[in-house]
Amino acid sequence: MSDWHLYLVRTDAGALYTGISTDVDKRFETHQLGLGSKYLRGNQPAKLVYRCQIGDRSLTSKVEYRVKQLDKPAKENIVRSAPSREQLLDIVDLCD
Repeated sequence: MSDWHLYLVRTDAGALYTGISTDVDKRFETHQLGLGSKYLRGNQPAKLVYRCQIGDRSLTSKVEYRVKQLDKPAKENIVRSAPSREQLLDIVDLCD
């Protein structure tokens, strides 16, 4: 299993941004510098609020896509409950 993670960042305006990376801390630093994601260039990232190691890039991309399809209350629930990998896969209906 590779070391790909899904992460959520809360912007100063309260929006939640979803991304994937093999190095979440470095990626978040890149976001804070205004580099990387076009969305976060105009929406200053305030805090890394959730991260979860998923596995290989393919599965992690599928989870990212599904999380991005969730409405804001469902994403807020992920932040609040901090689900484990297995719980997150269940939430997005990608159980292995």
